[in-house]
Amino acid sequence: MNARAPILALKDVRLKDGPVMLFDGVDLALEPRVRASLVGRNGAGKSTLMRILTGKVEPDAGDRFVTPGLAIAVVAQEPEITGETLLDYACAGGAERHQAEAKLEAFGLDPQKPATGLSGGETRRAALARAFAEDPDVILLDEPTNHLDILAIETLEEALRSSRAAALIVSHDRAFLERVTQRCFWLENRKVRRLDRGFGEFDAWAEGLLAQEAEEARRLDKQLEREEHWLRRGVTARRARNEGRRRKLLALREEKRQRLRQGQGPASMAVDAGGASGQRVVEAKGLSKRFGERTLLSSFSTRITRGDRVAIVGPNGAGKTTLVKLLLGEIAPDAGEVVLGTNLEIAYVDQARAALKPDMTLWDVLAPAGGDQILVHGRPRHVAAYAKDFLFRDAQLRQPVASLSGGERNRLLLARALASPANLMVLDEPTNDLDMDTLDLLEELLADYEGTLILVSHDRDFIDRLATSTIALDGRGRAVETPGGWQDFVGQNPGFFTPIAAPAPTPAKAAPAAPASPAKPASKLSYKDARRLSELEGLAPRLTDQIRTLEERLHDPGLYARDKVAFDRLMAELDKARASLAAAEDEWLLLEEKRESLARQA
Repeated sequence: MNARAPILALKDVRLKDGPVMLFDGVDLALEPRVRASLVGRNGAGKSTLMRILTGKVEPDAGDRFVTPGLAIAVVAQEPEITGETLLDYACAGGAERHQAEAKLEAFGLDPQKPATGLSGGETRRAALARAFAEDPDVILLDEPTNHLDILAIETLEEALRSSRAAALIVSHDRAFLERVTQRCFWLENRKVRRLDRGFGEFDAWAEGLLAQEAEEARRLDKQLEREEHWLRRGVTARRARNEGRRRKLLALREEKRQRLRQGQGPASMAVDAGGASGQRVVEAKGLSKRFGERTLLSSFSTRITRGDRVAIVGPNGAGKTTLVKLLLGEIAPDAGEVVLGTNLEIAYVDQARAALKPDMTLWDVLAPAGGDQILVHGRPRHVAAYAKDFLFRDAQLRQPVASLSGGERNRLLLARALASPANLMVLDEPTNDLDMDTLDLLEELLADYEGTLILVSHDRDFIDRLATSTIALDGRGRAVETPGGWQDFVGQNPGFFTPIAAPAPTPAKAAPAAPASPAKPASKLSYKDARRLSELEGLAPRLTDQIRTLEERLHDPGLYARDKVAFDRLMAELDKARASLAAAEDEWLLLEEKRESLARQA
């Protein structure tokens, strides 16, 4: 890359979080139009470093340089959408109205849609649309692909490639980073290292650095050995003359301690495939499923045999989770049949993390029957020791699930699922919020897993490395299965996700009498449907507010002890509100799809 003056930079930045040093001499610089990744483990401080770049956090030492008048747009890990409509929100940062409308529509959103009651994917797309509509000089993206389907991720990739903005991106999505980045910053051991190549080169570069550091650590250990020997020979007798050498020894010890502490590594996972299932795991014939007037699946058949690793892909709302539940026999199809194999032991990690109640502690989740021992692959283990394999500290074991981050909740569900033998593993969006080290370990684990895997994911790299076949749903009833991963599917099914064009009208046959004029198709929703759609758009935010209020009341740690009846009543109200919100969102989605379909045909 040509040497250019940076427009945003940090120099020798230091920051402590209490007694813990987060950054110890961090240097980072972005030049115009450079797209860079910021890579590091969960908890390394990536989000904090982004906030220092925006000026929202002041470092303890070091300098922040910003070109005068620089426009910075930020998409946070959990964006907050405000305003009456999405267009109001997208314009709030100074974007021109036509630009905001264009970007919202590019990300598949209606500019006039209310800014409340949004799904996770809609929230993310709205935040991205606003950031690009502002036409910034620098755009900072913190986990931008979370909750996005593959098509939305590809829209984001194109937006980044065509933007004039420099970009700094925190993400665990390897395929996304390989497609858009030209530089890598690696936050490790409180410092940032720089690679002036795209993310595709990162692994080889990082492995080379780690090998070099391992050799340096070996030499450090030898030096420490010699210094310890010298100290045992009597440092006290030569204290005044050798105080400098003693300080050096203490510094070496501290360096060794820090290296061991920082080198904790990713979670330590293992999975037991249990007893062998029958050769046939799932056989589905002619499956069809409708919700209202919307067809999610039409005459789909598949056979999953022992050892298969099947990925299910498609846009948000296409019915991927519905297909999983059909294949497991949890819901009945409208037509067709599903036959499950014999001796199945199923482990299911769901996308919604519904199995985790906010008031449960980590200990409750891992040992629901009580006690301090759990069976892991048939052998007893202490709860604390097993939790440590998944990077949970002893102090977290009695904390409520509500206090955990998204990545920690995902790890907790994986810990529970992997404790029991299972010959059929079902993972619905398992990569959400996981750092790359843990993601790589999970991938290796599943690659060696001898059972059968059904995987719902938007992570293309994860699918390509694992799947033996890919089932794609377009949300309009079509489902196609292709051997291989995502790239194999795209190569063999070009244009699968593009909207189906309306069929051309068939010319009328000649007849003695003039044919009657065909009835003009409806171009908009009926009054009843339009009124219901409006009601649902008002109902969703009210239910969302109700759920938030109930969760806040249940977060009171002393409520259960004070008033168990009130606690149980609030939990029942929370479950009912969540179910009502899910039903309202499904109904809204059906009516919105119907409205858009009628508009296209008009």
